[in-house]
Parts: sequence; C-alpha cells; structure tokens
Amino acid sequence: MTTVTDQRPLRTAIFPGSFDPLTNGHVDIIRRALRLFDQVVVGILVNVSKEPTFTIDERVAIVREVFQGEARVEVETFEGLLVDYARRRKATAIVRGLRAASDFEYELQMAHMNRNLSPTVETVLLMTDASNTFISSRLVKEVFSLGGEVGAFVPEAVERRLHEAREATRGGPRVVR
Repeated sequence: MTTVTDQRPLRTAIFPGSFDPLTNGHVDIIRRALRLFDQVVVGILVNVSKEPTFTIDERVAIVREVFQGEARVEVETFEGLLVDYARRRKATAIVRGLRAASDFEYELQMAHMNRNLSPTVETVLLMTDASNTFISSRLVKEVFSLGGEVGAFVPEAVERRLHEAREATRGGPRVVR
C-alpha cells in the first residue's frame, strides 16, 4: 500500500498489548506514534491465560471509540507471535511504551528476541509522558475495585464502562470467560 503523494510504502507500526483497560498512557503513546508513522495498528493480544476485566470485543470497541475520527488508527486482535502478526500486517515497527527504567530491561530483551525472529521489523521505544509514568492497567483496576476514582488515568469511555460493569455485578467482581 502506498500514499497518494509520494508513492512510498506506508510506514505502519503495531502497538501491541492487552489494553485491559486502555489508559491515558496508552493513548499518549498511540498519538505520539502517529507523528512517526503513517498508520498505527493497535494490536490487542488474545491471551486465554488471563482473566480480563473487559472482553476482547469490549476492548476493541473502547479503542475504536477513543480514536473515532482518526483514520490512521486501526484496531485488531491477534494471537501468536507478535513478529508474525507484524509481518502479516507489513509493519515496519513495533511500538512500545516505557514508564520507568524497570520497563527497559524487559522491553530490551523482547526487542532483541523480536529482531532475531524478524530482522525487518524494528522496535521503537517511546518514553511515556511524565504525567503517565505511574499509570498501569493493573493499578487502574486495583484502585477502581477498591472504590477509588480513576477518571484522571483513563479515557472517559473506559471509566464509563468500568462503572457499567460494577453496576451490572452490583459491585462484585466481574470475571469474563
């Protein structure tokens, strides 16, 4: 696929994750990746070993709602090796966010493995905005489950769905199967 103006191949990046739930940190990384790439594919990993808060379809819908009107953001699910998915999508890069130095060691190891498996796919590490360094999906879920407000850490679509899920279970835990 090429652009109309310069006939060069589109630069597509994959931003992979579980996004359970999508946080403001994720949104920031996606928006910044759009400055570097022509297209960003948010690849939501199907991981049957995890018990998610939101179903895979709900997570896809949330990301689509948050990026409604941004044609350069696509949302898909994938299974298997990330580099295989990146090759299928003809992506030139995998984008990952770094919150702290502790993330770097893990991401470096993964980048080296991915590069070994697929030398044509680069890994681009973007540092999160300082305001998002402490935000993680796990912490958002924990704070919310204990009655805390999470609106400053997640898009409105996520906060609304968290409240809907709480009301649907009358405040009890929600387990998606």
